[in-house]
Amino acid sequence: MYICPLCQSALTPDQQGYICLQRHRYDRAKEGYVNLLPVQHKGSKDPGDSPAMLHARRQFLDEGHYQPLRDKVAALLDEHLPISSPSTIVDLGCGEGYYTAAWVNDHREVYGVDVSKYAIKSAAKRYSGIYFSVASGYRLPFASESLSAIVRIYAPSKGEELARTLSSGGLLITVTPAARHLYQFKSLIYQDVQLHDEREEQLEGFERLSESTLHYPLTLSAQSATQLLQMTPFAWRASESVWQTLAECESFTCEADFRIIVWRKR
Repeated sequence: MYICPLCQSALTPDQQGYICLQRHRYDRAKEGYVNLLPVQHKGSKDPGDSPAMLHARRQFLDEGHYQPLRDKVAALLDEHLPISSPSTIVDLGCGEGYYTAAWVNDHREVYGVDVSKYAIKSAAKRYSGIYFSVASGYRLPFASESLSAIVRIYAPSKGEELARTLSSGGLLITVTPAARHLYQFKSLIYQDVQLHDEREEQLEGFERLSESTLHYPLTLSAQSATQLLQMTPFAWRASESVWQTLAECESFTCEADFRIIVWRKR
């Protein structure tokens, strides 16, 4: 399924990894993943989430706080992709693989893609039966019209790449923050708290099949609240007093609020 990120020709697997017709080689790491992000496409030395952010996210997710979102996305895939039919699914911005692992069955070929090498290494160590690769959402390492579905949870991407890689009638599921997602964290950090902007995304070549929100309360321990803040963009704006407030609280209540859209490629 992979194509070379340098010349876009097909990659052929061998014992060491993958090689293309132009003899560009990509070795498979001992954990089983492949790095398909050439240095000239990285943009920074270590793009994506840091090891500290990934550690916090893994601990938080393992406690089940976002299990309702995981179950919802899995149910949508089952609804639109018959479980018994062969399909190829890509988790774009898969992180450490928490959501990706929920979609595996005997009829699916599942791929996880993330720009963070640390995330992919962690995912490949933990989850078997999934093809993990370091790659960019702006240059997907997949052949044109080769994918049955793409799931994009928060990850940045290029609409043209989504359309290029999905087959005709292919499924796209996008998850973004809805208006009140983590509103209480924002109240700690900002004086003038704004709801999340829910502007309409325009994806040329796609039709919108459904849209829904998933909203529920979270009651977190001090440790879980700190982990959640650490894995969000709000962490960069949080003052020392905010971190101290969370560390000393008996519990912290906030809202999870997700916007989920199902698209079909025309």
